[in-house]
Amino acid sequence: MPTLESPQQAIVLIVDDVPENLSLLHDALDEAGYTVLVATNGESALQRARQSLPDVILLDAMMPGMDGFEVARQLKADFSTRAIPVIFMTGLTETEHVLAAFAAGSADYITKPIRPAEVLARIAAHLASARQMQQARTALDAFGQATLALRAADGRLTWQTPLARQLLKAWFALETEQAPPRLLAWVLEAEQARRDGREPPALLLAEGPRRLLASFHDPRGGGHEGEWLVVLREEDDGAAVEQLMGAFRLTQREAEVLHWVTRGKTNKDIGDILGTSPRTVNKHLEHVFEKLGVETRTAAANLAISRLRGG
Repeated sequence: MPTLESPQQAIVLIVDDVPENLSLLHDALDEAGYTVLVATNGESALQRARQSLPDVILLDAMMPGMDGFEVARQLKADFSTRAIPVIFMTGLTETEHVLAAFAAGSADYITKPIRPAEVLARIAAHLASARQMQQARTALDAFGQATLALRAADGRLTWQTPLARQLLKAWFALETEQAPPRLLAWVLEAEQARRDGREPPALLLAEGPRRLLASFHDPRGGGHEGEWLVVLREEDDGAAVEQLMGAFRLTQREAEVLHWVTRGKTNKDIGDILGTSPRTVNKHLEHVFEKLGVETRTAAANLAISRLRGG
């Protein structure tokens, strides 16, 4: 979705089978500067939403044929349209109908008879919220973060950055929008830990020198029905060593020592890993300190970690 700075850049799709409602809303939105699209039934609404990717959809709940609830469910099931805010228009104010609207993926609802001023205010609020979410996602994409949103209730991946998609494919051979069973089980376990006031467990998958780590974040929307943010990070000992060699002009053994220092290992641990003595490890560290221009183990580790994270 494009960045929205003014109504003139925003597209609103109105879906209603009543011509009078369409005319009233079209005129009010057009006068406010929005680009307005219209659809008179569910099928054409889905087609226009997928083709034009509007910024907001005003959706009549009760229409002949495919009703608004089913339209919303299909919009939210489609990766290309699920982020579009849907505002239901309904004359039904009973609790079950309001709950049905939100269960279908509605961001908001307004009651009939339609009051144009209220509609404009609701649209402006949801455009601002969508803009903030888009900017956050764009920042994550730009900085190469492997972040995904997972709905614990049904295990559906509702959003993911390109890097997260790559890691899911590489580690789980994932080609669908359902979370891998191992990842979903971990999220549910972490979710329960949060409910119990415990620190959520870590997820660590290992394959040779490669590791996949996942960190668990607070829910977006809260509760078991909400979306949960997960950040994935892949580590590769061999790739890290090569990166350190290039970044600081280290020998391979110096880079290996520095890499394990960043992993919190002692000289004895590193000696055991590399098959050498702690004394030899210390000699390599002295050369590393000189090349990095630092004097302490902590400073060397921090500088190396900063370079590794910065690519």
